[in-house]
Amino acid sequence: MSNKTRLLCAFYAAVALLALYGTWSQNLAYFGPGAAGGGGFLPDLRANPATRSISIDLGFFLLAAAVFMVFEARRIGQRFVWVYIALGFAIAISVTFPLFLLGRELRLSSPAPAAAPSPLVRALDLAGLALLSALSLYFMVWIR
Repeated sequence: MSNKTRLLCAFYAAVALLALYGTWSQNLAYFGPGAAGGGGFLPDLRANPATRSISIDLGFFLLAAAVFMVFEARRIGQRFVWVYIALGFAIAISVTFPLFLLGRELRLSSPAPAAAPSPLVRALDLAGLALLSALSLYFMVWIR
């Protein structure tokens, strides 16, 4: 592995760790004991134009990132791409996208392929991306 790849992997890991701390320190404060959060997370995304703007921004970033991740993972034979996407919803896309990029760099720098590359995106991948697209459009309409 080259020094450039090592530095890039370290950068992606640092971004993921900082994003995990940044997002989850706020999530725990929101959902923690005595907090006003609770079950109001989704409605709070509509609280004002700023929350709607950032929610729409992150939603469409997640969609674009998911499309890139699926096509790139299939191209280079990277495994578990849908786990990264699912965890993007459950944890934060700002955590899982750098982790995907870290895995991508490791995959590209490995001498022996872990999985055979397949430039073809599977029918289930396309169905998943179509569903994700539909949900993103619904979210945009709902949040406004």
